[in-house]
Amino acid sequence: MSRFVRASKYRHVFGQPAKKEHGIDNLKVTSSAWDTNVVSASGKYISINWNSSGGGAFAIFPAPSPLSGAPGIPSKLPDIVPLARNHTAPVLDTDWSPHSDTIVASGGEDGNVMIWQVDSSAFEDWNTDGWEPQDFGPVLRIAASQRKVGQVLWHPTAQHVLASAVGDHTVKLWDLGAPESPRAVLAGHGDTIQSLAFSPTGQIIATTSRDRKLRLFDARAGGEAVRVGEGHGGIKGARVVWMGDRDRIATTGFSRMSDRQVSVWETGGLKSVKTIALDQSAGVVMPFWSDNNILFLAGKGDGNIRYYEYEADNLYPLDEHKSSEPQRGMCFVPRRAVNTSECEIARAYKLTTTTIEPISFIVPRKSDSFQSDIFPPAPSIEPSLTAGEFFSGKPISLKFVSLETGAISTAAEAAAASRRVPSEPMPTPISASAGGGGGLTSSSTPASPAIEVQIPPSRSTSTTYASDVDRKVSSSIVTPAPPAGAPLQEQNERLNAELREARAQIRNLELQIESLKTNARKAAATLMDN
Repeated sequence: MSRFVRASKYRHVFGQPAKKEHGIDNLKVTSSAWDTNVVSASGKYISINWNSSGGGAFAIFPAPSPLSGAPGIPSKLPDIVPLARNHTAPVLDTDWSPHSDTIVASGGEDGNVMIWQVDSSAFEDWNTDGWEPQDFGPVLRIAASQRKVGQVLWHPTAQHVLASAVGDHTVKLWDLGAPESPRAVLAGHGDTIQSLAFSPTGQIIATTSRDRKLRLFDARAGGEAVRVGEGHGGIKGARVVWMGDRDRIATTGFSRMSDRQVSVWETGGLKSVKTIALDQSAGVVMPFWSDNNILFLAGKGDGNIRYYEYEADNLYPLDEHKSSEPQRGMCFVPRRAVNTSECEIARAYKLTTTTIEPISFIVPRKSDSFQSDIFPPAPSIEPSLTAGEFFSGKPISLKFVSLETGAISTAAEAAAASRRVPSEPMPTPISASAGGGGGLTSSSTPASPAIEVQIPPSRSTSTTYASDVDRKVSSSIVTPAPPAGAPLQEQNERLNAELREARAQIRNLELQIESLKTNARKAAATLMDN
């Protein structure tokens, strides 16, 4: 029997829950049976679907730190807390903007989508003498559907673009500067939409549905799916997540025999390249991707969190965070908000029936210096383009932030920086047991640039950005030449990053062509029927 152990810098990653007093207790979590994560987080706040009378509501709290709990509020909440109440039926989903830690969207059974802005003053003088809770009010209300809004999801690169999955089995994309009607409608689902996910650039949307199909859509063009494939065999909840800048997506679901599964799919033809049977539990599995190439899996009703490292179309099990307390929901903070000084590569918020618990996933190392090999640049809080620019077809250039310096860079620059050979020896890992006993001490998260929270009018779609296909591709790959004397490895990484961007543009153009062909066939069929 082989004793070979696969080399991995994440082999000793472990999950460390915060002390009980650093969580939040006395929550009144929603009793709705609708399948979402129930909880969502930005770099500063968390939102939780709430069990309230007289309509729908969700709660907003400062995100508790594994070090010191939630700033400004007690660890055990009073019975009455400020809520976002304006929905007339239960809130089903919330999502925080990737471009502002203080803006959150919500969708509910009343068919409305609402946008909320959080002011830090709302958490001053909590639970003191004379304190009275003041509910939050929405800054924008959109009548999205006559039926329920099951999921809401912000666009990852375009500012003020929001997707909502509604009860008529469509996904609607909204420009919040002109919310009178959706800018794109993604149709063709045969049953309830169970989850959706944007690609890193936001050009493609992947969805799962109760009709057991996996679909890819051109987010700008709308219409029918450009690719449709067979998903998991069972009809119970299936989830999808994009695996970074690769041509891969990961899904969780159930087999026809009710086995819980996780699968990896290539986006070119929606063919499964890897499927792993997990167990036969009944809870839906929530997938979360980290740019460290780690896929986290948390099952509803489970107390454990599995995590796998992805490499060459394989998922290698790393470890499993175990707990006796089952989870109702879970979310992860944006990677730009992790604590790099303690080698925290990810932070989850585990929601139970009455509590929220921070869990830090830590790579145990002895060195006190910044560990560039486990902290690649993270998606920046700065948007890459406006809503008008996105819908008019402007090429997308991703922005990243260095977790060491806070500097903003493009995708090519970030790729070169993340793969640069370190000038000092690799720190020596220490055992998880040795690292688990100590608590986190400080945070070195770089300061995020301020983002305007007012929603501006949409730019006209008749911009000067050309629609010529060749110019789209060529403009996306032209970058300045490397400086004279740059190391060959850095030049090679820069060229590889440019090649990946070019391939992404080509894939997007192929999807646009397929979308046009699909719409043309649909129009021809309609004319023939008439």
